[in-house]
Amino acid sequence: MNERYDLAIIGSGPAGLSAALNAQIRKKKFIIFGTNELSGKLTKAEKINNYLGFYGKSGKEIRDEFNNHLKSMDIKITEEKINNIYSMGEYYALMANDKIYEATAVILATGVNFGKPLKGEEQFLGKGVGYCATCDAPLYKDKIITIIAYNKHDEDEANFMGTIASKVYYIPMYKEDVEVDDSIEVVFDIPKEIHGDNRVEKLILKNSEIITDGIFILRDSVSPGQLVPGLEMDGNSVKVDRKMQSNLKGCFAAGDIVGTPYQYIKAAGEGNIAALSAVSYIDNLKRTSK
Repeated sequence: MNERYDLAIIGSGPAGLSAALNAQIRKKKFIIFGTNELSGKLTKAEKINNYLGFYGKSGKEIRDEFNNHLKSMDIKITEEKINNIYSMGEYYALMANDKIYEATAVILATGVNFGKPLKGEEQFLGKGVGYCATCDAPLYKDKIITIIAYNKHDEDEANFMGTIASKVYYIPMYKEDVEVDDSIEVVFDIPKEIHGDNRVEKLILKNSEIITDGIFILRDSVSPGQLVPGLEMDGNSVKVDRKMQSNLKGCFAAGDIVGTPYQYIKAAGEGNIAALSAVSYIDNLKRTSK
């Protein structure tokens, strides 16, 4: 039986971290998923002048202050990528590669790094298009797969698939040097469109084409509507009320994922609200179940 948390927070930017601080203060059993780098967007910011109390600091300086705060509160980030979240009635099941986590409530704070879908991506989702290569590895034994990767750490997933599939094409969308096994063919080109009949058959790139049985798109995060089935969206943003509550009971959202303005101080404030709302939801459930 899986361990069940009171709260799961997905995202380690200002919204997710603010939510984690408040969950810790309210003594909830929680887990936060993200990266120890916290936020790539934050790290790259040259100077931030609109965050109260942090005038004129760079993104890296603010990130370091965030890290100091986390350490003082004994909050640790779990470096797992959550690929799907399913409502199970009284709790949520979170799928992370070969692991399943359970939580009574969830806070979505993944930002807006999921990008615009490729043409044909949504059409072939589950029909050759996926977001977790290791999850679906058995389906592609001795087949041809293509991996579109947005982070260097995705090379590990490609190397693993190289032991399963007959052929792996690897398309890096990042600037760092690519270091994958020699059996993997690296393609430096820009994906444009996914073609097929009932299933994926071909990936069209700017300067070439790849015949393939499956395409895995490894972005920092998938769109929230795909991450959580049944989640109500407002355009590309999660639709929430003033308590950061989505249309799904126990599912809250905060930060850039709920829309503009895309500002760190606004995200941190929303993370605070989402955590307080989630704590209230969890406490009410515990009272009514006695």
